[in-house]
Amino acid sequence: MHLANPIEGANLRAPISIEMNTQRDSRFNPVKMTAVVCTRNRADLIGQAVDSVLTNRHPDFELIVIDQSSDDSTKKALSDAIANSPQLKYVHTTRVGLSAAYNAGIKMSSGEVLAFTDDDCIAPPDWLTSIEQAFADSPKADFLYGQVLLPDSLIGADGVVPTLAIPHQEMIGKPSRFRVFGMGANFAARRTLFDTVGFFDEVLGGGGPLRSSQDTDLQYRVYQAGLQTLLSPNVKIDHYGLRNADQWPATLLAYGVGDGAFYLKHARCGDLIAIRLFTRRVFREALAYPVRLVRGHRSRNSYLRGLVAGARGSFKFSVNRTSRVYVFPPANTPSA
Repeated sequence: MHLANPIEGANLRAPISIEMNTQRDSRFNPVKMTAVVCTRNRADLIGQAVDSVLTNRHPDFELIVIDQSSDDSTKKALSDAIANSPQLKYVHTTRVGLSAAYNAGIKMSSGEVLAFTDDDCIAPPDWLTSIEQAFADSPKADFLYGQVLLPDSLIGADGVVPTLAIPHQEMIGKPSRFRVFGMGANFAARRTLFDTVGFFDEVLGGGGPLRSSQDTDLQYRVYQAGLQTLLSPNVKIDHYGLRNADQWPATLLAYGVGDGAFYLKHARCGDLIAIRLFTRRVFREALAYPVRLVRGHRSRNSYLRGLVAGARGSFKFSVNRTSRVYVFPPANTPSA
């Protein structure tokens, strides 16, 4: 649902073909995998997403669907899968927010490795196996981003499909510099990571008060904990999240709000890296602002407006400086 960096490190339209590798490497024994798909009011899409995960060839996995829909249409769309797929665990919750859904899925999972994708994505049959293989080949990695690809059926479509190309394998972690790179439609983590860095920040993320950047925030906390993030070109997902011309500015605005809130949270903890990243981002976006106006690309300026709004919105919440997580609800809102 969220492209961690909508301006850099991502190709929003370019088609990329999928080459599936279904051969399992014999060097390791399969581990228990958990796939988590979170959804809200997308009954027309969730069925194909769930079916694609359930048809994965991995020998030992479970699929957890966290449904935050306002009615029972999603449950009805999944009724056959719920009745006939023992790997599927379906949970409906009235709590809204992508990070809250992620956290609920993590807490009820049993896999050693957790894989996350969105309800507007389709996973290839080797998706879980490719994640397991990537971690086996890179034992120092605790967090992983894979490629998010444009399906053939949307090539040339009128609109924007957020995608993420990873041309070669790479690690992000100390002592190298941190950079924002990744997309929440295709990521994974070892279970032990959450014991080290904690869960997702429930103020961030789609449906939350500050709207996006939940996985970017987790990736940064992974970095600050001295752990490594793997960028794997072999882990692939097809993304069907087409945004038309009217929807795209709102999407960019949400990305900006989340990013601004992410940067400012860590900056408020005295984090010099976060301060530098935020300053550089605002400076670049401000320089590009008049150019986009002249060229008629006004919608891209929605991201800068979101950055500013997210930075301001940060101060509505207290920050736990130990866990680097916003305190929810806001400081000026009494608890029930």
